[in-house]
Amino acid sequence: MAALITPFKSRLCSFPGRFLTASPHLALKRQPWLSSSTSSSSRDGGRGTSASLFPTAHYPPAHLLPRSRKLFLQSWVNNQPVPQRWASHGPFNMPPCADDTAGMAGICSMMKLPIQDSAEGLDAAFVGVPLDTGTSNRPGARFGPRSIRAESILVRSHNSITGAAPFRSINVADVGDVNVNLYDLKDSCKRIREAYQKIMAVNCTPLTLGGDHTITYPILQAVAEKHGPVGLVHIDAHTDTGDKALGEKIYHGTPFRRCVDEGLLDCKRVVQIGIRGSSYQPDPYKFNRHQGFRVVPAEDCWFKSLVPLMSEVRQQMGEKPVYISFDIDGLDPAYAPGTGTPEIAGLTPSQALEIIRGCQGLNIVGCDLVEVAPMYDASGNTALIAANMLFEMLCVLPGVKCF
Repeated sequence: MAALITPFKSRLCSFPGRFLTASPHLALKRQPWLSSSTSSSSRDGGRGTSASLFPTAHYPPAHLLPRSRKLFLQSWVNNQPVPQRWASHGPFNMPPCADDTAGMAGICSMMKLPIQDSAEGLDAAFVGVPLDTGTSNRPGARFGPRSIRAESILVRSHNSITGAAPFRSINVADVGDVNVNLYDLKDSCKRIREAYQKIMAVNCTPLTLGGDHTITYPILQAVAEKHGPVGLVHIDAHTDTGDKALGEKIYHGTPFRRCVDEGLLDCKRVVQIGIRGSSYQPDPYKFNRHQGFRVVPAEDCWFKSLVPLMSEVRQQMGEKPVYISFDIDGLDPAYAPGTGTPEIAGLTPSQALEIIRGCQGLNIVGCDLVEVAPMYDASGNTALIAANMLFEMLCVLPGVKCF
């Protein structure tokens, strides 16, 4: 038995999300499929296993292995076919239902989806970028991806309001985290750009778990390399169009200035919603207006539905590629205190839902949710909102059907 656990442990620990579970092999020791009393007909569909390789055990069920481990599983079990997908009898990955699987059990991936080490074969992928060395105030967003994944166990597979069923429409998985350099921001940007170039090369739409807002700059470098200049729906308390701070031109207050400099944005199709807060200049949005951005202050959103606004935004964006970037501090800190640069009097979660759902029908080529710093919100509600917003973004991607 020890001979079986050891090699499988080493493979589990090589998953991109390996930091999310401290000792996965401890859980393996308790799994029923490692029991010699388990029948092959009930656990492996009657395929059986090699007596010489597994004298007292059967190979793990498919829901414990991501699709990208196909070659490993086939070689492990005499090249036999891989069983059906995790919690799904159909062609797509499906998050497990709490009726059958305890929410806190298993590896902590986004919505407990399978983990792949590449985006190959996926229509959309959740990607973590645990970086916060670009922050100007409170750090901690490097822990954002981990906390969002943990809270995502409360997000279910169907959108009961819009009818969207992403996991019955497209293939989605968690591809782990970009291996950033916490000691070199410019090198981290290079690593992020290269990681997203690989994702874009296989026609997969990334949904990013940040990380501070610096990360959107290298992501958009990769996105624009494939799609050309993109439109932008930007939810935030800040415009993030500063030029530099303390002599540095790359940090979380400058990503969209750098994007303008490099021609990554279709500036006539940029809208920034929820902007607010005090400033160092009397007219802090002059640069944005000069570029053609539409800036929607939070004051223009108070006490009203944003459905009419999003009707105008859809017309502005047209049929060309659009990227959604959601800074969690766009919400009022009463709802989302777990962030590094909070600003009072922001958007409500219901308004955020109206914005994202209002993007239905747009040619969305990527999304991110950034600036979740979980240590400033012991309740976990900031990360929970973030997980729900990422699900809503998934629901409005092209190809997602409503049932």
